[in-house]
Amino acid sequence: MNWSSTEFVWLDWAILVAGVLGVVWAVWRAVVKDKKAQEGEDSSAYLFGKGEPWYVIGMAIFAANIGSEHLVGLAGTGAKSGVGMAHWEMQGWMILILGWLFVPFYQLLINKMGKIITMPDFLKFRYTKATGSWLSIITLVAYVLTKVSVTAFTGGIFFEYLLNIPFWYGAVGLILITCIFTVFGGMKGVMTLSAIQTPILIIGSFLVLFLGLATLGGGSITEGWTSMMNYCEQLNNGHGTTHMFHWCKNDGMYQDYPGFVVFIGASIIGFWYWCTDQHIVQRVLGQTPGEDNKAVIARARRGTIAAGFFKILPCFMFLIPGMICAALAAKGDIVMDETDAAFAIMVKNILPAGIKGIVTIGFVCALVASLAAFFNSCATLFTEDFYKPMKPGKTEEHYVFIGRVATVVVVILGFAWIPVMMSLGSLYDYLQGIQSLLAPAMCAVFAMGIFFKWITPKAGEWTMILGFLIGMVRLLTNVLTDTGHATMDGAFWDCTAWFWQTNWLVFECWLLVFLLVFMCVVSMFTPKPSAAQIDAITLTADFKKTIKESYNVWDYVGTFGVIALCGAFYWYFF
Repeated sequence: MNWSSTEFVWLDWAILVAGVLGVVWAVWRAVVKDKKAQEGEDSSAYLFGKGEPWYVIGMAIFAANIGSEHLVGLAGTGAKSGVGMAHWEMQGWMILILGWLFVPFYQLLINKMGKIITMPDFLKFRYTKATGSWLSIITLVAYVLTKVSVTAFTGGIFFEYLLNIPFWYGAVGLILITCIFTVFGGMKGVMTLSAIQTPILIIGSFLVLFLGLATLGGGSITEGWTSMMNYCEQLNNGHGTTHMFHWCKNDGMYQDYPGFVVFIGASIIGFWYWCTDQHIVQRVLGQTPGEDNKAVIARARRGTIAAGFFKILPCFMFLIPGMICAALAAKGDIVMDETDAAFAIMVKNILPAGIKGIVTIGFVCALVASLAAFFNSCATLFTEDFYKPMKPGKTEEHYVFIGRVATVVVVILGFAWIPVMMSLGSLYDYLQGIQSLLAPAMCAVFAMGIFFKWITPKAGEWTMILGFLIGMVRLLTNVLTDTGHATMDGAFWDCTAWFWQTNWLVFECWLLVFLLVFMCVVSMFTPKPSAAQIDAITLTADFKKTIKESYNVWDYVGTFGVIALCGAFYWYFF
């Protein structure tokens, strides 16, 4: 057998099949054991999970974030544009804000409401019922258009490049397998799969990184790093792709990553995603019945700290291997016809036989875990925010069944959207563009609602609606004008050019500023929040004491460790 084969050999396929069967058995065993402990099905446990250890929470947050858009899009971006996209990945510091700041407020509201909450629950309690309903609608639409479809689409591409499986077979197969997994596994299945796949994914990706550098450097990892940096510094008409900030307007990448604005824009998206998105926050809200607030908050915070360390890794797991692939292709050592194929090409060409199969197990688990997390969050939002209020008093088994039906509906909608996405050009640019249009309204409503008690309920409701409508109008103009690149004739297009030609990151920042001002103005002319709404975001002396008792010196050490590592990356690639 050729151990250095650049194709999957029988050993790889045998290991892949055996590994997948082993993972299925492990997840099934964990789910059955959990159901026996519950003595029946419970919708909260199915949708949120129970109180998992902090390290499982950290791995679950990391696994929920890592999907096929990383395996395809991030590695492809590294091959094409270097470290420019690292701003969206080097956000371990942003996850800390979830653990240190938002988790206590969410836990406070859980105590007030007497049940585990969804993000729409928070907005309904702080603002109006319509505000929470709008968030549910926006989130469900966003999941279908930018999460489920993107993951399935890029998963099909990844399977096509790595395993030579036709695109539609891979995309449809991934959706069907994940649908079955989510329906029967629930949040416990997602958490278990996350714990299994995270170590495999990390080890496998770093094998690709180090073996790729060794190949590029003729056996030396340090020489390989130097060769990669030297090659990338010559790209982009001499401006290079090895720095995260592009200050010169003559730089070809300035339009995509304009100076410091790129950091602000990425942070706005990061704040929405890591601190307020149901898909992520759901990972830290699970708790064991009867568990005290101190234990819940401590475990959730330590889980976010662990996730902060994990979040530093994707740049080394995917983005830099993409840069290595481009350098190897320039030397003629490998063939790269498509930048999106960079990571799959590295796996096939760099890893020895047998190891390919092991690493691919982790990749398959990552795809399923990420997509399953989206399905589960959609089921949660629909069941908790729409169905239960309309049909109260049903059995827990009934609510679990409805959650499963909602999952199937999301699968069908996501699958139906894939052909449309295939005609929309650059998938990764599309994904980030959609997020930049949704994030400002979310950031404004959540941040102002927590930090400023005088913000009124109607201000939150109107800001959510206005921000969403402005974002959708901008999206429409992006479609009509090829994201501002096309020349449009006519008086209407001339007078509105500022709206559709402004750089997408600059537009995002100004949209947030506008919405913040809008909230303040509306709050001056609308009824003040009720005493109950103010009480929901007011930390009592006892609760403050509980928060203070929930952390120790290791929480500080871990937090500063995450911040230091993020800072070091920015310093090196500044």
